[in-house]
Amino acid sequence: MLLTTEQKAIINSTGDIKINAVAGSGKTTTVIEYAKTRSKNSKILYLAFNKSVKLEAQKKFSENGLNNVDIETAHSLAFKHIVHKHKYKLNSNGYKTHEIVDILRLKGNGEKHTEFILANHVNKFIAFFCNSKAKKVQDLNYLETINDSKAKAFVTSFYNYIEKQTRIFLAMMNSGEIEITHDFYLKKFQLSKPQLHYDYILFDEGQDASATMLDVFFNQNATKVIVGDVHQQIYGWRHAVNSLDRAKFKTYQLTNSFRFNQDIANLAEGVLDYKYILSSINPININGKGSSNNKKVKAILARTNLGLLLKAIEYVSEKKNVDRIYFEGNINSYTYADDGASLYDILNLYNGKKKLIKDKLINQMKNIDELVEYIEKTEDIQMGLMLEIVMEYGNNIPGILKKIKDKHVDNNEKDKAEMIFSTVHRCKGMEYDSVQIVNDFITEERLLKMKNDPNIEIDLAKLNEEINLLYVAITRTKNILYIPESLVPKDFSATAQIHILKSENKDQTLKTNLFSSNKNIQDREKSASNYKLRPVHTDAYAKWTEELDEELTNMFCEGINVKDMARHFGRTKGAIYARIKKLDLHETYGWE
Repeated sequence: MLLTTEQKAIINSTGDIKINAVAGSGKTTTVIEYAKTRSKNSKILYLAFNKSVKLEAQKKFSENGLNNVDIETAHSLAFKHIVHKHKYKLNSNGYKTHEIVDILRLKGNGEKHTEFILANHVNKFIAFFCNSKAKKVQDLNYLETINDSKAKAFVTSFYNYIEKQTRIFLAMMNSGEIEITHDFYLKKFQLSKPQLHYDYILFDEGQDASATMLDVFFNQNATKVIVGDVHQQIYGWRHAVNSLDRAKFKTYQLTNSFRFNQDIANLAEGVLDYKYILSSINPININGKGSSNNKKVKAILARTNLGLLLKAIEYVSEKKNVDRIYFEGNINSYTYADDGASLYDILNLYNGKKKLIKDKLINQMKNIDELVEYIEKTEDIQMGLMLEIVMEYGNNIPGILKKIKDKHVDNNEKDKAEMIFSTVHRCKGMEYDSVQIVNDFITEERLLKMKNDPNIEIDLAKLNEEINLLYVAITRTKNILYIPESLVPKDFSATAQIHILKSENKDQTLKTNLFSSNKNIQDREKSASNYKLRPVHTDAYAKWTEELDEELTNMFCEGINVKDMARHFGRTKGAIYARIKKLDLHETYGWE
């Protein structure tokens, strides 16, 4: 195979190295070639980001005859060393808030649901500790992880008690009194200071590593290679750290993306330049070498579950003859919070139907106001998003979800889906021929307003991660990208591959993201009302040309909804419907 100069430099390197690789730069291929050039007598460990990446890597390394390479995830490695040895029993799903209340026998202080709020923070403190390099719980300051003023006030009042209960719960897992979690056995693995008997350790997706696993990696005697993209770090909320910066190794770059062309590369660079608004960064250069013309695999990507569901609702409502859609990951995960509560539980609380609520935590709430108070004091963003869906769609939710689920295909039929829906977190590592981005990401205009507002405390790490999310979304495409105007850098122009969807007000985007945790949920503007922008009709009566007809046909085939097409062309929805009928697109492409 023909290797680039950058790839050859990595393959011929010696000693510990780190590789900063842009999206689609063939880093797995590079790592495989690196392994090929090492002695067949060498023992090599490849650490994958998750199980799906592990399975794909096993296939690729095997095809290249690299039988001396062991492929593991951090958790599968720790599982072999800890769970079997100590004969622990595993709680694969983690502990729910009400379960922690029962196990620790937490008592309230007379205020509403104090024991559940305490349990929520104990659970988060456990995750914070298990993903850190700290030796003891007392070495950490849990308050540093909290932003909301009401949540911070609550934790400050109960800090010693929360810390004590965190230590008690960890001790119960350690003794085998209760089942252990995935985070726990990884932490125990790190604290055991393991020495892994390998000559080389190749750590992939290093930008999303926890401090726990990074500590294990750094303390090995093997030659170490860590590869990732500092601009694809999107798991800070899971306590991922900027591991490439922490690795004091010689740095190599992979700047050629074989996934997309230079137009997409320029847009990706422009979005990353948003970081200059907040602080100085090292400039990035992306060379787009991709040349795909395929349009088969289409995806709609959103920042949040709410943004994605709103777009899915629009899609299945307008594309009446679409029979097959697919949600990355389990479709039910979009309607359930990590803690186990479902949209239906919150809807039943909203309707006062307590007997129908299955989740024990939600069942403790007398009304929606109490749920709002719980969300404020715990910073439970997922629960907040679900509440916003309920407040927006109310009793239409069961019918909406049924319509979506009826069209959903199984995992083994994903390739037959007419449209794939995903949040950015769930499509990490994926690529699609065509991508449409939902209007719920951070914007350049919003960043500028936040920077110039003396009343807003800037959280640099979280804002950079928000920018990273948009970058990751953009770089999932191999060919065509549809992106709202509000998300595009100022003065950036559309191209044959990049279609910019017009909007009237650039600042009117969905605001259900990490920043909203600093506001009372009742004071937020409704997400859907933010999104329902009045179309610009400057070209409403202009003559349709062959070029415009071709662009309309392409957008129709890509699954762009009529509202967004109307914005894009500056026409009314009625004008778009009329032109679709005139071109017989509904007959040709099966939409009535």
